[in-house]
Amino acid sequence: MPTPEQIIAVLEDTPPPGLSPWVVAPERGVPVTVVAPDPTWPEQYRQVAARIRDVLGARVLRVDHVGSTAVPGLAAKPVIDVDLTVARPEREADWLPALHAAGFELRVREPWWHEHRMLRGSDPAVNLHVFGPDSPETYKHLVLRDHLRRDEADRLLYAEAKRSAATESTAAGELVMEYNARKEPVLREILGRAFTAAGLLP
Repeated sequence: MPTPEQIIAVLEDTPPPGLSPWVVAPERGVPVTVVAPDPTWPEQYRQVAARIRDVLGARVLRVDHVGSTAVPGLAAKPVIDVDLTVARPEREADWLPALHAAGFELRVREPWWHEHRMLRGSDPAVNLHVFGPDSPETYKHLVLRDHLRRDEADRLLYAEAKRSAATESTAAGELVMEYNARKEPVLREILGRAFTAAGLLP
């Protein structure tokens, strides 16, 4: 398990010189859409999690619903974010072929950033993030999720930041990663309060 210091640290995922994280390049100009909360999102997650467990079996160390669709009452992009923990993400032959067969496509590979991989699924739309058991990112995602479930003020603040970032990014024809950058200052502010509430910061 990562230490508290590792969980609260912000490690940028900037690729080393000459390397790219993209297995499939993103499309520019696709509108970023933030929609009202959908009460079916938890059930959509359960269906996705069942599909993952069905094809990977014991290879699944844990699977978690994270991101905004995991927070009741929070506006979000209509994409289910899932964190999948496997023993060795870098050993793709252990888990990737089964996920490909289940309809997930590898889009991002970032060995320099916690051995992160991201796959895209459809019906429903899914971003599947694969990490190892020592990754602090999975804990960070859970701390943020649970804080937003409890804290209405930060939930409303984050929703407004997301809507504003989506409007600006769509108008500028930006990628989702640029949308994420626009809302990053508010997210870091909320994360600070989440870490404090969890006892990770004084």
